[in-house]
Amino acid sequence: MGPDLERVLLGQSELAEGIARLAAEIDADYNGRELLLVGVLKGAVMVMADLSRALHRPATMDWMAISSYGAGTKSSGVVRILKDLDADIAGQHVLVVEDIIDSGLTLSWLLSNLRSRNPASLEVCTLLRKPDAAKVEIDVKYVGFDIPNEFVVGYGLDFAERFRNLPFIGTLAPHVYS
Repeated sequence: MGPDLERVLLGQSELAEGIARLAAEIDADYNGRELLLVGVLKGAVMVMADLSRALHRPATMDWMAISSYGAGTKSSGVVRILKDLDADIAGQHVLVVEDIIDSGLTLSWLLSNLRSRNPASLEVCTLLRKPDAAKVEIDVKYVGFDIPNEFVVGYGLDFAERFRNLPFIGTLAPHVYS
């Protein structure tokens, strides 16, 4: 694990079980409807890849890149679109796939932006949620795991672009970011 991480919060098998559970719920809820998965780059890459493979129904994918962190550990609340969707989502059943929701500020902004594009439906799936960090209330239909308000890395989550490739989710040691 190394000196930069304090502990493993969710191991590979726990992550796989969580993704399988989310996929089963999504499959059941979207029976008979085609689904557009919208991944939020870069953090959701691992979740999106594994979730899409676990689904048993047709789904297309698109990506957005938005930023509100920079190199820090807390959301700034100021959102920038770095990459927008490639296709029009009007009339489509859209499922936003997130890696983590903490303050909810960025996601709240994103959902408002996507609603203005007139999808048939718009829901959220997140692997991780930090209930104690929430600053705005967001209706999240699919949650893999509720976790404590700690800075986590791995499985797509990063600190200054490091640690994304870890196959587990661990807590970052404070000396790394302080």
